[in-house]
Parts: sequence; C-alpha cells; structure tokens
Amino acid sequence: MSLDVKEKTQVRLVFMGAAGVGKTALIHRFLKDSFEPKHRRTVEELHSKEYEIAGVKVTLEIMDTSGSYSFPAMRKLSIQSSDAFALIYAVDDPESLDVVKSLRDEIMEVKEDKFTPIVVVGNKTDKTERKVQADDVLSMVELDWNNSFLEASAKENENVVEVFRELLQQANLPSRLSPALRRRRETFPKDTDFRPPMNKTNSCTVS
Repeated sequence: MSLDVKEKTQVRLVFMGAAGVGKTALIHRFLKDSFEPKHRRTVEELHSKEYEIAGVKVTLEIMDTSGSYSFPAMRKLSIQSSDAFALIYAVDDPESLDVVKSLRDEIMEVKEDKFTPIVVVGNKTDKTERKVQADDVLSMVELDWNNSFLEASAKENENVVEVFRELLQQANLPSRLSPALRRRRETFPKDTDFRPPMNKTNSCTVS
C-alpha cells in the first residue's frame, strides 16, 4: 500500500458479517462503551465521530450493515464507498465464517484491489462452546488472504479498541501516524487514550 498519497481526513469503516455475530455490539462497545445482550436486527446505520489525531482532524465514519443477504445492492454500495472492512464471524458459529469468506470474495471483486484493508474478527470469545479454532482462521487470513486477524469479545470488551486501531492503521490515516505498515502497531496511541468524544460538540484529542 502506498503511503505517499494525500492524507485522508475522512475514513469510512464498514462492519460486515452474518446476522447475530455482534457487528453492532462491537461498534456500540467502541463508541459508547456499552453492551446490549439482546440482538436487534440492523438494516444499515452510519455513525460519524470527529477526532483530533496528531494535530489533524479526522472524521471517522462507521457503517453497520445488515446481516441479511436480501440487500445486495445496498451491500455493494457499502463496499464501494468504504475505505476499510471488518468482517465479523462468531467463534461459536462455523457458518458465519463461511459468510466472511463470501464477503471477502465480493469485496475483492468490487474493489478490484488486492491491498484493500480487511480485518477479520472472530467475535464472542466469551462463549464457552467454541466451534471455530483461531489457529485455522489465522492461517487462512494472514497466509492465504494477506489480511489481518483478531479475536474479540464485545461483551467482555476484549480487543475491541484493537480492532478499530488495526482498521484505521490500514485505512491510510495521516501518513505521519503510519510511516511504514510494518510499524503500524507501534505508531498508534495506547488503548486507554483512544476514546471517542462523549458528545458531538467535542473532539477527542489523542496524544
């Protein structure tokens, strides 16, 4: 990925995956530090927050998509208009991993760019009945796909901030934050400093 392009001040992340894997839960945990255990069906919802990072104001847009396959046109538009993708599956649902594979194929077809930023997230690590092993997914995602892989739990707030950090690092935020992709994990602020503003009138300064 080239980092000498014009600095982006608006970044759109899209969360995709089967219904019920926790896309909305991960987003709400990140934005509001809250967790709603009851699943509610999402069609499409766009969240927008403004941050100040290294002296640069960045508008972060987070698209929460439907887990239903009844909106193919809407899904294609979401892919076309987004900069980075979080593909979510649940570690207790092998079929949801199959959905992730299909979605990645569709993203690669629509974007026509093998360097499209994609982070595959195995959510619900708090579940006792794990049916998808991390090592198997890690091998496929990082070796075969050359994408990033993380496991997380929206319920336990495990690795949620890390998911967003990885997405933002790959989405070509201001280049001085990411002098090289190999250093991307070192250049982003620590977990405790990376919090959204409590209301829309304030910007969150990340130091």
